[in-house]
Amino acid sequence: MDLTVHLPRNLILKNPIIAASGTFGFGPEYARFVDIDRLGGVSVKGISPEPWRGNPPPRVWETPSGLLNSIGLQNPGLSAFLAEDAPFLRTLDTVVIANIIGHTVEEYAAVAQALDREPAIDAFEVNISCPNIKAGGITFGHDPDAAYQVMRRVRQATDKPVMVKVSPNMAEPWTVAEAVVEAGADMISAINTVIGMAIDLKRRQPALGGVTGGLSGPAIKPIALRIVYEIARRVRVPVIGMGGIQSPEDVLEFLLAGAEAVMVGTITFQWPDRMEGIIEALPNVLARYGFQSLKEAVGAAQRPALADEEGLAP
Repeated sequence: MDLTVHLPRNLILKNPIIAASGTFGFGPEYARFVDIDRLGGVSVKGISPEPWRGNPPPRVWETPSGLLNSIGLQNPGLSAFLAEDAPFLRTLDTVVIANIIGHTVEEYAAVAQALDREPAIDAFEVNISCPNIKAGGITFGHDPDAAYQVMRRVRQATDKPVMVKVSPNMAEPWTVAEAVVEAGADMISAINTVIGMAIDLKRRQPALGGVTGGLSGPAIKPIALRIVYEIARRVRVPVIGMGGIQSPEDVLEFLLAGAEAVMVGTITFQWPDRMEGIIEALPNVLARYGFQSLKEAVGAAQRPALADEEGLAP
């Protein structure tokens, strides 16, 4: 079965399985465990103009069916990425997506403009879960207008395909998706982690050094499916789904909800080669549920809109 995925601006994935940003590093960290060239793509760890130190430890905390992380988007910065990581990424025979982050609109645009000239980078994923320091710390991803401004500037900085990563931590995340599509986004990736926390009983303190953290893993899959379903109903661009994917059956659920490809993250901490297993098994799973092609499954669970329906939200 042909697993090829055709995305905007001639971005072609050999299969719909992408390594998620934040869990796969910059690639070399997993190279001895995974044949990266077999993947549909890799979204690298977030890249900012200057190095970010991240949050104080502890930074990770296991929860039932999930993982809390408070890494704080630590990364070595743009210059170090270009010098130390880009050479390895140029050797890969798969799509490489640069996840970009910033504290201002100008920082996002600067990273996009610099990486637009880097041959290793095929596309961008804009992480708008960063606090806007010019607006008192409000997160770009929680304000459709702010998200629009980020995407508009990134669009001006590059002609490469751009997706925007949507946060689940707001009442109507599809409003941000609609705003960034209007600003020129080619795709939406959803969802980012869900804000949560844990208490360390022995210390009688929050378990994470940053107090709260992002919850990922199977626990958030129902939330992710809902948001992917709702966004796919409202935008006319591809949606890349993620959130708790562990198996080819999980992938099929996201496809049925409206995703055209998926990203796999937290499970790779436990089973680094899980993505390869999913790729091998996916054709049989599609066939078992009556699909003759990958494309046929995309959006198959979307119910027809009611004549008087204005939205899916209560």
